[in-house]
Amino acid sequence: MTNVVVIGDPFVPANNLASAAKGLMLEAPINIQRFEWRAGQSRSEFRETIKILERDGPNNFEWPLEILEAVSTAEYLLVHLAPVSQKLLAHAKKLKMIGTCRGGLEHIDLTAVKESKDLSVINVIRNAEPVADFTIGLMYATVRNIAMSAIQVKNGRWPQNFPNDAYKTSFSNLKVGLVGLGHIGKIVAKRLTALGLEVSAYDAFMDQSTLDQEGYRVQLKSLKEIFSDSDVVSLHLRVVPETIKLVDHSLLSLMKPSAYLINTARPDIIDRADLIECLTKKRIAGAGIDVLWEEPINPNEPLLELDNVVITSHIAGDTIDAIERSPQLLQIEMNKVLQKLK
Repeated sequence: MTNVVVIGDPFVPANNLASAAKGLMLEAPINIQRFEWRAGQSRSEFRETIKILERDGPNNFEWPLEILEAVSTAEYLLVHLAPVSQKLLAHAKKLKMIGTCRGGLEHIDLTAVKESKDLSVINVIRNAEPVADFTIGLMYATVRNIAMSAIQVKNGRWPQNFPNDAYKTSFSNLKVGLVGLGHIGKIVAKRLTALGLEVSAYDAFMDQSTLDQEGYRVQLKSLKEIFSDSDVVSLHLRVVPETIKLVDHSLLSLMKPSAYLINTARPDIIDRADLIECLTKKRIAGAGIDVLWEEPINPNEPLLELDNVVITSHIAGDTIDAIERSPQLLQIEMNKVLQKLK
């Protein structure tokens, strides 16, 4: 018998994870134990929990004894956002594989995982394509004043002039610099180059020869070169100690007065005060951001007073298929690994 534990949440219920678990290439019979984490929270309440989890990691959350007991005999664990903490892993003596149907691993104690050489983690980027789509859409909306014009027309005005009038140009004339070339960054790069744009990128873990072999028409540059050379800088990083407030005055000051900053990744990558100062003094042409330091947005947020920033409500990855199909995507990825192990 193969023991599997699935822990659902308000976004991906345990039943969905259990359905994926049934399709895994495991030795029959498969015994699946189902649990829910924060099941009583609404989606908006759960988003606040996610923010805490992504900021502080998994070890500040407690698990009931019944889940710890179930994990102690489990060989496979499937989760979406349930925190896989050091304490949970300490009980999971027989665990071989953790599967999570999301790209970020902030909810898993990776240090504790590495202490067990026989334990692997399989994850899937469930919303890479939706976020990439949205990122390019936000570029257009910001650079071409689509959002600003629509807002003003709704309010009874007919705007013909905008803060970036001196810099308006065809989209294909712009040089785009990507900070981060993970799953999302690579999709954005591929689509932008297909549109005929010149794309460069910074990624600490990527080399030019690998990019070339994979068919990407992207030139790797230093972080400073990305900010000084690009007409549009788009952020695609996760929050780790090295990236917190990475984009501060020193990098923003390198940007051209005609340049734009786009962020569909995480707010903490940017120094909030430095960005507000930069936009208030119009040192760059504008910004488009889908993630904020306080969500929902505070009515007194200084960015709301500015006419050179487009703000959306953290919806870049919000499509009907992204979360719904994530357990099935996880099943496929886990089966790829399981097949190799046979």
